[in-house]
Amino acid sequence: MKLHFHPIGKRIIKSAVGVMLCYVVFLLRGRTGLPFYSMLAVLQCMQPYTDKTVTMAIQRSTGTLVGAFYGLIALLLEIYAFPCYDTPLGYLLNALMIVPVLYTPVTLGKKSAAYFSTVVYLSITVNHIADSNPFIFVLNRVLDTFIGIAIGIIVNNARLPHKKVKNKLFVADIDEMLSPMTEEMSAYSRVELNRILDDGANFTVVTMRTPASLMKPLGDIRLRLPAVVMNGAALYDIRENTYVKAYIISNNTCEKVRKIIHAAGLNCFTNALRGDRLMIYYDELANDAEKSIYESLKKSPYRLYVNLPVPPEDKVIYLMMIDKTEKIVDFYNKLNESEFGAHLKIITYPSNDYKGYAYIKIYNKNADRTRMVEFLMNEYNINEVEKVSAPAENKHGKNLNGIVKSLKKKFEPIWFLKSKS
Repeated sequence: MKLHFHPIGKRIIKSAVGVMLCYVVFLLRGRTGLPFYSMLAVLQCMQPYTDKTVTMAIQRSTGTLVGAFYGLIALLLEIYAFPCYDTPLGYLLNALMIVPVLYTPVTLGKKSAAYFSTVVYLSITVNHIADSNPFIFVLNRVLDTFIGIAIGIIVNNARLPHKKVKNKLFVADIDEMLSPMTEEMSAYSRVELNRILDDGANFTVVTMRTPASLMKPLGDIRLRLPAVVMNGAALYDIRENTYVKAYIISNNTCEKVRKIIHAAGLNCFTNALRGDRLMIYYDELANDAEKSIYESLKKSPYRLYVNLPVPPEDKVIYLMMIDKTEKIVDFYNKLNESEFGAHLKIITYPSNDYKGYAYIKIYNKNADRTRMVEFLMNEYNINEVEKVSAPAENKHGKNLNGIVKSLKKKFEPIWFLKSKS
């Protein structure tokens, strides 16, 4: 088995710092209390996002208070009311008390705190009921837990002083980074990117691909701004699954171009919108590349392949052809020389996935990445734009990790250090 040694993340370092601070508090309290329980609370509060840290702190607090409350009742019953510690009656009482211990958090609407409440309750009634003063343990158990929660929240949210750049639009061209078959981003980069976005970064991505191709690498990323997709032909809001803006090819023009394509012995995939649903109409699947594209993408829930003519009510975004390079280049030259060369945006490029094949894509003349970025800036009242690229050593990493690293430096430079572009 091959071992993968990943870099030590900030959460690991912060966890170690939190544990050390628990020792510090323990010493400042004159070695009273139980730092073990503070440390457990610290580690459980070290969550990737601030809201999750608060949620965990609430769960831990609720569970501790409920468990300590019922633990105190059990102590009073087993030691004073019905002295039955370490007897069958005591065992039965402890088992029966688990019912209210679990039921109370559920009734309070804190179902996830139920486990914590049982841990606290059992630690009191099973492990420490024989202490010389178990009531002191109950007090320290609660106090140490809240000390750990406080340390966890403080450490988890502690950062060097940064100046956040909120008046600039940061744009990343992910076509430079992602291979269609290799869409990877580390868990750390996902957490950092979401944190940066939550802190107010104006960030978006541009791509020649359809929104469906963004869902795997960016589906759980909290992008506030629409993505520029399909080479600037559309803006897509990933959170709302809606098209904000699109440049359309008229049905009349589309049919004329399709006839020319078929006359040249080529097939095409016609990408069209039906509301906010992307429909991909295709002709005969004649070559290996066409068949491979269809087989690999047809199962996606974000696109629908249909072997039918394009209905007139659908809005065509672009047409795509893939065939042997010589055939594509020849047709591209002829199409550019025709009347459509001046009225449509026509691009061609070699395929990275299918050797010896090339693409042609046809868009509305106005489809343009820069134009869409300018539209975004106007819509959100942003005056500046800056491209975000991965460091040179990461450009062949086929992932977004380098882009996240670069965005972090540009959006929140440490105030006493100069930001390097």
